[in-house]
Amino acid sequence: MTDLDELLSRAQSELAASSDEAALRAWHKRYLHKPAGEVEVAVRAVSSVPGDKRKEYGQKANQVKTALTQAYEQALDAEKEKALEASLAATPLDVTLPGRTPAVGRLHPSTQALRRIAGIFAEMGFQIFRSREVEDDELNFGLLNMPAHHPARDMWDTLYTTTPGVLLRTHTSPGQIHVMRQVCPKPIRVILPGMCYRKEQVTTRHEMMFNQVEGLAVGERITLADLKGTLLTFARRMFGPDRQIRIRSSYFPFTEPSIEVDVDWPRDDPNCDRLTKGTGWLEIAGAGMVHPTVLRNGGYDPAKFSGFAFGMGVERTVMLLHAIDDIRQFWRNDLRFLRQF
Repeated sequence: MTDLDELLSRAQSELAASSDEAALRAWHKRYLHKPAGEVEVAVRAVSSVPGDKRKEYGQKANQVKTALTQAYEQALDAEKEKALEASLAATPLDVTLPGRTPAVGRLHPSTQALRRIAGIFAEMGFQIFRSREVEDDELNFGLLNMPAHHPARDMWDTLYTTTPGVLLRTHTSPGQIHVMRQVCPKPIRVILPGMCYRKEQVTTRHEMMFNQVEGLAVGERITLADLKGTLLTFARRMFGPDRQIRIRSSYFPFTEPSIEVDVDWPRDDPNCDRLTKGTGWLEIAGAGMVHPTVLRNGGYDPAKFSGFAFGMGVERTVMLLHAIDDIRQFWRNDLRFLRQF
């Protein structure tokens, strides 16, 4: 107990004599630093004190540690305040000067496009529905009319997790099942934006991860004409009335019939042939009438209900809007590219 009193007195004296922040840091290292500080050593010494004195010693040691810790923090705060006052006195602050404009962050071009796309579809009566990015095999493939070993699965190079049957979704289409099962039997008109992942060869036109906007409408009298009108209206609003839109037949296992939507690339752009493979068109969306099997898996009777669905690539849309010649630019985090938006 006498040693603790002597330690407290000595430490307090040296703390009072510490004249600057560096001296205070050195004091802290000597007395309070773990595990070799003198106070820390004294606290751990309770195990060597005889049993009948151990409680009293432990309480006293903790009191010494608390008192010195509080004294150190007060001294450090006072020294920092003193240093600040000295700095202000040496370089006075002119409060009449105009303030510095803080750097303002920017939205990523993909985020800007997502908001614009969502705004257009919202004005067309679509709601936004979010679905998960990690899916199971059944929702990503099976319930979308692609049972195990179906050849159409080869259209998507899938990234699987270490958990069997769990994967990163290859498209936003699993969201169709989620929303149908949640809303059934009511009509549906939603978009489902989100990230998708595929184990693809990265090129100027393809990336391993990308944003996609899924669209789904289900009702009692929905036709292919409704799908065409929706996509054309969106394209005119997004790209302007002067851009050319092409709709062509295609195949997807979860829609029947299926179509793809292309937008013309400006012919005066020197990258036109490279990015459009010489066709002058860049695909932005796949679409079609929801397959009866998918409707049934979502809880709807295909004899009474029909619907259309589409999935569009957000980065492809931005490329068309701004004549960007390489989709890899979106994920390089190159400020020279991002600051343009």
